[in-house]
Amino acid sequence: MRHKVYTRKHILNAAYDLIEKNGFSNFTARNVAAQMGVSTQPIYLEFENMEDLKQSLIESIMDELTQKVFSVEHTGDKLFDISINYIEFAQKKPRLFMAMYLDEKGGGSIMYDRSYQFFKETILQQEEYKDLTEQYIEALFHATWITLTGLAALMISKVVVPTRQQIIAIIEQSVNAILESNYEENTFGDIKK
Repeated sequence: MRHKVYTRKHILNAAYDLIEKNGFSNFTARNVAAQMGVSTQPIYLEFENMEDLKQSLIESIMDELTQKVFSVEHTGDKLFDISINYIEFAQKKPRLFMAMYLDEKGGGSIMYDRSYQFFKETILQQEEYKDLTEQYIEALFHATWITLTGLAALMISKVVVPTRQQIIAIIEQSVNAILESNYEENTFGDIKK
């Protein structure tokens, strides 16, 4: 009996390396297998199909981001820390950032939903945000998400190069605009596709 050499983890690591270099545009079993130097057989032994591999990969990356990247403290304010970490992730791993957050074939709604859950759980741990309603939390998420994603994309392309203090000021303006407004439930509505 042959001993299994390529585990689920090996395949996920190869898939990660592939999308970190090329995004999801060439995310095929053949390309993942080539990254590993094997046939496609181990992939289909571990995963039902390529969509199963893709969903597993996205979940794995999001788990890593929430545990090791987005939770790093900088300022003591969890909302600002998440925001800074998101921008820094985009700067350190621009191709992975674009694949996960900007590529229409990428993480899409999974990344959006998981990012919102992490955002909500994290900021509710902070005294100044713990009494916010669900609508305010959603509005804060949308305001910071849209602002930060735009800022990260502009920074990746070197259109703007703000300092950390300038980034914090931009975040603060977005947060204050929501917190100081008479927020109405339909301000953002359901902005997801």
